[in-house]
Amino acid sequence: MNRSFRPLFGLKFILLGGLFVAVIGFVTMTLWNRLVPELFNGPIINFWQTLGLLVLSRILFGGWGRGGRSGAWARRRKMMREKMESRMASLSPEEQEKFRQKMRATCGPAWMRRPAPEEPQQVSV
Repeated sequence: MNRSFRPLFGLKFILLGGLFVAVIGFVTMTLWNRLVPELFNGPIINFWQTLGLLVLSRILFGGWGRGGRSGAWARRRKMMREKMESRMASLSPEEQEKFRQKMRATCGPAWMRRPAPEEPQQVSV
């Protein structure tokens, strides 16, 4: 990236970030003011209260993309994968295939399960 464009890039980033916050705040304020007073007899809130509510919800619940927790999930997923690969490596090829077939037949939602492969029938003459 050319060094002369860095300030322009930073300015563009700030402007788009501000526009994003404004749009999200406006949409949230509109939804709140249309739904909450009618459904729950709650108050009507202004734009700044809406932004405060969004910041509070971010602090309490997380969200809006990747937070600190996503790294932990990625590490756990990687550890589980490595653990499973090490267990599979200790099995013989026949045991591995038997395990895979059993997992395909039993794991996951019923609509995603693959039927067990049919064994070819031998014709005795």
